[in-house]
Amino acid sequence: MSMPVVFVHGTRVSGTMWSPVRALLRAPSAAPDLPGHGRRRGLPYGTEAACDVVAEAIADLGGRALVVGLSLGGYVGIAAAARHPDLVAGLVAMGCTTRPDRPRAHAYRLAGRLAARNPALADRVSRFALRRTLPGAAGDAMIEGGLSSEVVASVVEAVTAEDPLASLAAYPGRVWLLNGARDPFRADEQAFLRACADGSLTHLPGRGHLTVLADPAWLARFIDAAARDLSACAA
Repeated sequence: MSMPVVFVHGTRVSGTMWSPVRALLRAPSAAPDLPGHGRRRGLPYGTEAACDVVAEAIADLGGRALVVGLSLGGYVGIAAAARHPDLVAGLVAMGCTTRPDRPRAHAYRLAGRLAARNPALADRVSRFALRRTLPGAAGDAMIEGGLSSEVVASVVEAVTAEDPLASLAAYPGRVWLLNGARDPFRADEQAFLRACADGSLTHLPGRGHLTVLADPAWLARFIDAAARDLSACAA
């Protein structure tokens, strides 16, 4: 049997973003909502609390799992792997291989402050942008669980307070770094790869930060293969 999989979602969306991939996955899986998102909207966001959510989901699946995260979910997955290496059997980190202390963080802080002033407007703008970026089922899944633009500022502060390179260096398990070839969040991917004790890097040609989700069948096959590899190693 394949290793179970815990999916971690991106900023302001929810675990439903993974529904098209999970529907095609052979391995058992879960996609919890992080604090401040989805069914946990209104709860304060923080890295420790987010890692606790991941750990609880792993426990519910039997106590050890492959963690898959995109964007914020990737940073949370890296943090959870460092904090709970006994629970995280392996990690697929997508769209999260840029240092969070880069100047881009200032732009996200500004976006977070603007979103906090009028979350309803920010949600409408995000809903439109997500549907344009990911037409069809993938875009529907992104917004199905609701949007939480008011949490962006807290997320940015939490992510920029972390050192993902140090966290990767502390994690002894298998890591798959997966980036769209056009994703700006792959700027430091070689440094992230070097930090891994056992890592690999895969590019999806022509894909951007979110459009890595545009082919859920390919992604499900990639994740199933990683889960099988981990199960074989455990056996």
